[in-house]
Amino acid sequence: MSENIEVLNTIKKYNRIVISRHTRPDGDCLGSSYALKRIIQLTWPEKEVYVINSDKSKNLAFLGKDDPQIESYENTLVIVLDTSTAERISNPRFNEGSCIVKIDHHKDTQTYGDIEWVENERSSVSEMIASFYNDHNKTLKIDKYAATCLYAGICTDSGFFKYGSTSPQTLKLAAMLMEKGVETENLYARLELVDFRILKYQSKIIDEIQMTPNGVAYYYVTDEIKKEFDLSEEEASMGVDFFNSIKGSPIWLLFVQQKNSIRVRLRSRFIALNELAGKYNGGGHLNACGATVYTDAQMQALINDADALLKQSKKENPEIE
Repeated sequence: MSENIEVLNTIKKYNRIVISRHTRPDGDCLGSSYALKRIIQLTWPEKEVYVINSDKSKNLAFLGKDDPQIESYENTLVIVLDTSTAERISNPRFNEGSCIVKIDHHKDTQTYGDIEWVENERSSVSEMIASFYNDHNKTLKIDKYAATCLYAGICTDSGFFKYGSTSPQTLKLAAMLMEKGVETENLYARLELVDFRILKYQSKIIDEIQMTPNGVAYYYVTDEIKKEFDLSEEEASMGVDFFNSIKGSPIWLLFVQQKNSIRVRLRSRFIALNELAGKYNGGGHLNACGATVYTDAQMQALINDADALLKQSKKENPEIE
């Protein structure tokens, strides 16, 4: 709790605050960003609070919107959420701030900024911000909108409370947010809506998935496929969730072609992937990671390494499926 007290005291000192997050935003970094802005504004109406980033999410736009870039960062506190490394921060001017606070929940992390609050056992940064409010609820204020943003962030990063990072504290904080008026049925419906073209994209992946000898499922999203289904980078990357329930395939990989690289999304059931991701310019959680390769040969090498990891894991635990 000492770290979040330091964060609270630092917020109190600054009248201008910029909140930033990682590139290619997901529900957690969006929900925590908009919620933290709202909490600060409700508590200290005199403060200027901005959410500033260089990219946005089309599918989660209903959660809120960012602010335009400000002219000067003089006497400005910058809070970076859900971003383990400085290279992934979606605000190229973040380091112009007078003070930088990092709030994150990733295990593989790089030190940056002046103050760090990192809890890698948390389901999400949204859970951390919910805890931040709950720990200081005699000072901080929250409303239905902020609670809904945090609940959405917890849901999306915990797999709707299915992942191992979901703890009793996660559920207690989610219940606290529901008490603030979160309409869960409405929220779930909005989070689960997809365009018909995304369903057709899902059908293509399911029809064309490839499998290694030991059961690693993988798929490569080329620029041609993105063009065929009019996919944004965010939508293309969603494909990793389309083949997460194949029996006998507890590791699955999605490769997405970029201009000068190939983005990799790695997922698993019960098998740690962070070391594998680290070998290929990446990192993340134990069972959900990102990486980057630059050639077809590197892509194949990663697939081979994942297959070897799965073979060894099945040898050590025959019940894995």
